[in-house]
Amino acid sequence: MPRITVSAVVVTDQQGRVLTVRKRGTHSFMFPGGKPEPHESALDAAVREVREELGVDIPRPALEYLGRWETQAANEAGHELVGEVFLWNHAGADDDLAGISPRAEIEELRWSRPEESLQDSDIAPLTRECVFPLLIERAERSA
Repeated sequence: MPRITVSAVVVTDQQGRVLTVRKRGTHSFMFPGGKPEPHESALDAAVREVREELGVDIPRPALEYLGRWETQAANEAGHELVGEVFLWNHAGADDDLAGISPRAEIEELRWSRPEESLQDSDIAPLTRECVFPLLIERAERSA
């Protein structure tokens, strides 16, 4: 099966919501991110993609590595997805996130709570099956 590798960033706000995006011409919501360029690290790709897609410059030290998952691709039928996922737990005022807007190929933004969106049919497999359960488990442990 053909394989696609991406870097993705979980952006959280102070209310515990996460940002998902839908790319133009697609159905699934996923985390902002995309494919690394040749010789680009997963972290560098994550920072670049968020800048391109949302207009936000995330400092590299602010990103926490969550993990690597393999699942089916949401928008490329018959492809396997390898996702390197980072967390940006935004500690500033939510007003700082007001400047986030869809850019490049991003059609729509949506803020949601993982525990409320786990069963949504328009959530990409990496987000729904892998990362949302991890975020829910982490929230339960810290409660």
